[in-house]
Amino acid sequence: MTTKTAWNAQIDITEEGRKVTADATLIGKGGEQRMVGHGVARCNPADQNDPAIGDELAAARALADLTNKLLDNAAHDIESHTHQPVKGSLSS
Repeated sequence: MTTKTAWNAQIDITEEGRKVTADATLIGKGGEQRMVGHGVARCNPADQNDPAIGDELAAARALADLTNKLLDNAAHDIESHTHQPVKGSLSS
């Protein structure tokens, strides 16, 4: 039997001067489950301000934060089922 589940991700980016913030929101289980990762990027005052680079960095950092939260959540769920601590890394 095959089961298909869809999770949707949305990245919201806010630019304020030379600072960019991003929120990566993962929505799963019919919209009932939400998890958010946050990321920030700042342009060095000595560098030319290129908002696209700030957007990329902030979004990547938000997704990395979201990834870590998902891995922590998975480890917690495994431990609650097995009643044993997770050994090693879940990242690959």
